Amino acid sequence: MIRKIIINADAYETRVAILEDDELAELFVERAEQRRHVGDIYKGRVNAVLPGMQAAFVDLGLPKTGFLHASDLAESLSEIEDISDLEENGDRRRRRAAAPKIEDHLKKGQEILVQITKESIGTKGPRVTQQVSLPGRFCVLMPGVEHVGVSRRIEDRAERQRIKAIISDLKPKNVGLIARTAGEGKSDPDFAADVKHLVKLWHKLERKSGTVRAPALVHRELEMTASLIRDLFTDDVEEVIIDDKDSFAEIQAYLKAVSPELRGRVKLYTEREPIFDAFAIEPQIEKTFERKVWLKKGGYICIDHAEALVAVDVNTGRFTGKKNQEETIFRTNMEAAKEIPRQLRLRDIGGIIVIDFIDMEIEANKRAVIEELRTELRLDRARTKAFAVSDLGLVEMTRQRERSSLLHYYTEDCPTCAGLGKVPSLETMLVKLERAMRRVSSLTPEKRITVRVAPEVALYFVEQEGRRFAELEKRFKLSVDLKDDPQLKRGEMRVLTNKKTDITKQVVGAVPGT
Repeated sequence: MIRKIIINADAYETRVAILEDDELAELFVERAEQRRHVGDIYKGRVNAVLPGMQAAFVDLGLPKTGFLHASDLAESLSEIEDISDLEENGDRRRRRAAAPKIEDHLKKGQEILVQITKESIGTKGPRVTQQVSLPGRFCVLMPGVEHVGVSRRIEDRAERQRIKAIISDLKPKNVGLIARTAGEGKSDPDFAADVKHLVKLWHKLERKSGTVRAPALVHRELEMTASLIRDLFTDDVEEVIIDDKDSFAEIQAYLKAVSPELRGRVKLYTEREPIFDAFAIEPQIEKTFERKVWLKKGGYICIDHAEALVAVDVNTGRFTGKKNQEETIFRTNMEAAKEIPRQLRLRDIGGIIVIDFIDMEIEANKRAVIEELRTELRLDRARTKAFAVSDLGLVEMTRQRERSSLLHYYTEDCPTCAGLGKVPSLETMLVKLERAMRRVSSLTPEKRITVRVAPEVALYFVEQEGRRFAELEKRFKLSVDLKDDPQLKRGEMRVLTNKKTDITKQVVGAVPGT
């Protein structure tokens, strides 16, 4: 499998695409005004302790208070005797049952050090933990424990033992170390440099936490691009291609310090055609918002988002098969079992997921389908768990959720149907305009265009984002005549040249009404 990382860094939005054999496997998005907080460490103040929920709410100085469960107390981590089987991102699933009573360890007004582990989603505040971890290139440092471990993804027993011996020798007192997947095959000096950097970072963080009053930010996680390079740029990645000079220089500087042998694989994209167009990524992103996903043999799956869970329905569609009905259903379910984990990764869907496979009569077929599903789920970096097929043909599963799904990130509730459907957010429409203007600038000789959008979108562009709109005109050297068009829906946009030639398909993609 050929893996590539493609990075599109615009002024207001950065997107990182993971390609596997030129097919989009994962997409990470971050906007300047919606910076992620997972990994940030705060000195917080306990607002309330709720014994009935075995949880506390912690003021972080953010719009929403943090949620701290008893299983995420520092004392809960100290009860663990062996972390050798923990995931490199800190698998805490087995801690809840043995968690100490939260009222015995926290009180209102107490100042504590916590780290955000899950973004604020909807009305919920961020999830926090006292079990702080600092990820490096090859190791994760975990203050407060005296153990060492190796990522489960390193499966070779001899290699696990070799790595464990190395980091055991390097481990300072009162911290734990977990070797990351990227550490496989690395030498003693590689681990030593990484551990030295992490210990230095922890001591700096400790000093700062002792001098500030809660609530206060003590440590900010790396920006999205840098953190993904740290976490995902492993030896099996063929190349990293980025279209921004500043980001390219930052990545080169980071790799020079931690993995200089990888610097040659990072390339600056300088062509006029937008980078996500050149690698055919943009059309694949558009498909992630479609409810129906067609399978190669004619079947399809439907993905529906509800408040409490995500439902996935499997159908035979156009696939009739050449044998009996059971064989047709089995083949469709097997194909769906392979595609569903890919869609979960791509759309970044987390939480509770219920899959409605087509009913099968043969028990061996049911077992084969669930095994295929679990095999594909093992490729996912997020923690997942799938249960057996029920009598109704349903499979219940969970997938770790750290942030909102792509659908939630890019859309908002439809104002017409009171939230039963989704429409592109106004911010997403401005990003869409920016990409259209970039294509006009790079692919055509036009200096003046007319852009037609729905009235509410035009109003947003002018009243709320007038300065940004002007900046886009200046950056792309384009004069934009903005028109509100009641015939267009929220997500639609038309682009015309100065001579009234419609170039929507060329610079936007989908043409309204077609």
